[in-house]
Amino acid sequence: MVILGATTVFGIFTNCVIVSVNLIEKAKGKSLGSSDLIIVTLGLSNIIFQLVMTANDFLSLLWSELYFSDEVYNTFNTLLFLPVYASFWFTVCLCVYYCLQIVIFTNPFLIRIKAGIPKLVPWFLVIAVLTSVAIGVPALWSTYKDIPSGGLPNNQSMDTEVPKLSLTYLLASNIIGCSLPLVLVAISNGLILKSLVTNSKVLEKNISNSLSPRTEAKERAARTVTLLLILYLVFYLSEMMMFVDLFPPSSLGFCICLMIIYIYSPAQSVILILGSPKLKKALQSLFRFSVCWRNWKKDTPNIVFINLPESSSSLN
Repeated sequence: MVILGATTVFGIFTNCVIVSVNLIEKAKGKSLGSSDLIIVTLGLSNIIFQLVMTANDFLSLLWSELYFSDEVYNTFNTLLFLPVYASFWFTVCLCVYYCLQIVIFTNPFLIRIKAGIPKLVPWFLVIAVLTSVAIGVPALWSTYKDIPSGGLPNNQSMDTEVPKLSLTYLLASNIIGCSLPLVLVAISNGLILKSLVTNSKVLEKNISNSLSPRTEAKERAARTVTLLLILYLVFYLSEMMMFVDLFPPSSLGFCICLMIIYIYSPAQSVILILGSPKLKKALQSLFRFSVCWRNWKKDTPNIVFINLPESSSSLN
């Protein structure tokens, strides 16, 4: 519970930085780029996921009888799946966007998509949301009663019937909501790395042998996509092991999988911030401001007033 609370605070903070920096720029009249729009939607979905996951896990630990009732269990499952699946598909949108910007295509269809990407990105995000809704909402009526073999939280009896998601729904939602986005992210990452390796001999360099801003941006995008893929893969494996009950609830493996799920949203936001010079600069400014404020408070002298009693001589 302590780790969940800490990751929730940190994840909400970092994702709020992502959202607020871009919204402040929008309020100043600056237009958001396609990648900025995708990152903002990723930040919002991560905030929702973090809040719902915190409420879900605290309720399951502190009030398991209410949590495992049909209505509450189904509702929380749906509320958890919606932002998770949306985050996966938003990640696909970001990786595909970077792929279209970096890789040089010769196919006329892909060239046409690359040229119209600013207009297509909002539609991609809408499709991602609709896909997530179509996958997540059926969780409301895809449960069955199961008698657990042990390891329930609190003092639930061994013969208590616990609602569980049906295998049919898990397979279908896993393929559409988890596996397919993972494959698309992996393909995008592979194409980006192949393009950078193929063109490594003709990278733009100036006389000082340093990389040009365009090349640095490409390599930064490639690092971002690679880190997102690794994080996605680790989260995906942990989630699958939790779904198939590979580890008993009190085991070390179960706890490790749970910790990985807890840090997914904060870790993804950190990757996005480090991959964006604008967000990285904003976060550094916040840290510098907090340090300066703390030092100022520490160095501010305290003025103490002492009331001295009047002497008799002064009265005379």
